[in-house]
Amino acid sequence: MLKLPESSGFQPINQGYNSVFRPDKLSLGVVVPLETYDSGPVPTMTHHLERIQLAEKLGFSAIWLRDVPFNVPSFGDAGQLFDPFVYLGLLAGQTDRIALGVASIVLPLRHPAHVAKAAASIDQLSGGRLILGVASGDRPEEYPAHNLSFDDRGKRFRESYEYIKHMWQNNPEFESSYGRLSGDMDMLPKPVSGRLPLLITGGSQQDPAWIAENADGWVMYPRSLALQSQIIQDWRARVDMAGRPAQPVMQPLYVDLADDPDARAEPIHLGFRLGTNQLKRYLKSQEAIGVNHVALNLRFNQADTESTLKRLAEEVLPDFLNHGE
Repeated sequence: MLKLPESSGFQPINQGYNSVFRPDKLSLGVVVPLETYDSGPVPTMTHHLERIQLAEKLGFSAIWLRDVPFNVPSFGDAGQLFDPFVYLGLLAGQTDRIALGVASIVLPLRHPAHVAKAAASIDQLSGGRLILGVASGDRPEEYPAHNLSFDDRGKRFRESYEYIKHMWQNNPEFESSYGRLSGDMDMLPKPVSGRLPLLITGGSQQDPAWIAENADGWVMYPRSLALQSQIIQDWRARVDMAGRPAQPVMQPLYVDLADDPDARAEPIHLGFRLGTNQLKRYLKSQEAIGVNHVALNLRFNQADTESTLKRLAEEVLPDFLNHGE
């Protein structure tokens, strides 16, 4: 087993990243769309903006979008329907404080120049609130539609990642399979703080050492407590071996909130049906093993969405507030 380094602070990047991620603390966000749509893959997007504004008012630290280009039957979820960057542009102008996260942009399906331009634009429009999660993609059906190979997406992911980082420089000069820049032109705007937080999702077809050397954070799926703890310890050790300061960990969690606050946890897809007291215990256990942020997904929640957000804010959120202040 890799030796676990002592805990240390996270390096500041921008307003969104700094407010969401704190060492040894867990913050809570929500995944859009904020609605129940368990009977089919397509949400209605009813009152979507009002619910996001409510989440901000209630004190959730971040909202999270996904990049779902096609409604793939085998995937079973069309996401929030809107293109994530277009949607983030709207949200940047209709919110004030909440971090705007995307988990995650599928890099091999987009040219990195477009990703870099769009992401920096959102960061500027929101005052530095963008957290950019990136991934290699896990839906093979989408790749023929883009005339791209699914098998070499890992290589394209790395090249896209490096391309985006070069765009933060003034008059960048480099060459890759995505194109060549000779230093005689620049891409604008630049991110508010000069760079963007880049979180890597899952393995993204990369060696774990490469992820530890490059990621500003790691997005992982829920697992058993013992296994998740071991994976986080190994991640921290690899980051330390790479000579880097500690980097945060986040995960999504599907929640169906029961009326009884003491209702025991019953497994659902990547989450639980449970009461608020059990949810707090679960989140505290995740905080104890080093998870820094949990993004709650209410797709399978049976209760009214607004009421559920308010219950979470009243009964759960107070235990995980003020970490970003």
